[in-house]
Amino acid sequence: MTALAPSNRLRRTWWTDAVEAAGVSAFTVYNKTLLPVVFESPSEDCRHLKSAVQVWDVACERQIRIEGPDATKLMQRLTPRDLDRIKPGKCAYVPICDVNGGMLNDPVALQPFPGVWWISLADSDLALWVEGVAMGAGYDVSVSEPDVQILAVQGPWAGDLAAEVFGEDTRDIPFFGFKWLPFENGKVLVARSGYSKQGGFEIYVTDPALARPLWDTLMSKGQPFDIRAGCPSGPERIEGGMLSYGNDMTRADTPFEAGLGRYVQRFDCIGGAALRAHVASRKIVAVELEGVPPVCDREWPLMDGDVQAGRIRSAAWSDEFQCGVAIGMVGMNWEPGDRLTCVTQDGEIAATIQERFWK
Repeated sequence: MTALAPSNRLRRTWWTDAVEAAGVSAFTVYNKTLLPVVFESPSEDCRHLKSAVQVWDVACERQIRIEGPDATKLMQRLTPRDLDRIKPGKCAYVPICDVNGGMLNDPVALQPFPGVWWISLADSDLALWVEGVAMGAGYDVSVSEPDVQILAVQGPWAGDLAAEVFGEDTRDIPFFGFKWLPFENGKVLVARSGYSKQGGFEIYVTDPALARPLWDTLMSKGQPFDIRAGCPSGPERIEGGMLSYGNDMTRADTPFEAGLGRYVQRFDCIGGAALRAHVASRKIVAVELEGVPPVCDREWPLMDGDVQAGRIRSAAWSDEFQCGVAIGMVGMNWEPGDRLTCVTQDGEIAATIQERFWK
C-alpha cells in the first residue's frame, strides 16, 4: 500500500487542514475518519512524544450519545463493567461484548451531563448495535452521534501546557477524571486520558468555532515545550501494552483473553451468561522480536515447531529498547521465556514471550 486515495466517504475532521499544514506524511482510516499516523517517521515521532509534548487530532474517536430516563440502565446493559462504581466526573474504560462474550469494542465512556452518556469509540461500527439494543428492548432513550471531536495533548510536558491554556484547575483533574473548562467564549471538556503512557489530556470540543483557535493556542503556548503536531505512536503504545481493538483483540476474543478480566464485574449485561461460564483458552502477552520487523499489516503466526502457539497483529521496532516489540495472543500452555518463531511476510523472526510489557 503506497497511498490513501481521498474520498467523500472518508471523514475529514475540524483539524485535518491544520494537520496537513503541519506536515503529516501518512494517514490511516479509523471509524471512517482520517487519523494521522506519521509526521517525521515512526521512530522520530516516538522519540519526540517521550521527551516533549504533542497535539493529536483524534477526532476519529467518534462518539455515541445515549440520553433519556433509561440512559444509565442501557449503558449498564452494554458492559460488564459495574458503572455504579464510577463516580461523577470520572471516565470509565468499558468493554462491550456480544452475546457470546466476544469483544465488540473497548471504548471510554463518561457522563458529560446528568442523564447523558458519551461513548468514545475504538474502531468498529458500534452505533447501530447500541441503537438496535435500545429499540429492541424498549429503553426510553435516544441514541445519536453528537457533534463532538477530540484533540489530545500528550507527552511529559502536557500538564504544564494544559495549565497554560486552561488554567491551574487542570492540575487537579485525576487520572480518568474530567472537567468542563472555559476556552475563549465557550467551554470544552478536558479529560486526563489518552492513548499513550506519557500522560496527558483529551479535549472534547463541541463547538466547531473553537476547534482551530484551540489548535493555534496550544501550538503557540506550547513553543517553550518543543510542541509538535503528532499522533498515536505504534512503538510507544506497544511498549506500554496499550491494546488496539481490531488488532490485538477482536470479536473472537473475550475480555478475559484480552487481559481485561478485571473489568468484568457484573453479569447482568449482554454476554454476561457467556462470560460467567467462560474458561479462557488464550491470553495477551508481550513478545520480543529479534531484529527489525516489517510492517505488521497482517496476522503473523507464532510457531512452536510445527504447532501454532498463537498470533501477532501489532509489532514495531523500539529504539529505546533496541528490539522488536510486539503484542501477541498465545495459548495458555505458553509462558514467559518460551522461544517461538514469528512468521512474517518477509520471513521468520525469532520471538520470546516476555514476563511483562516494557513500560
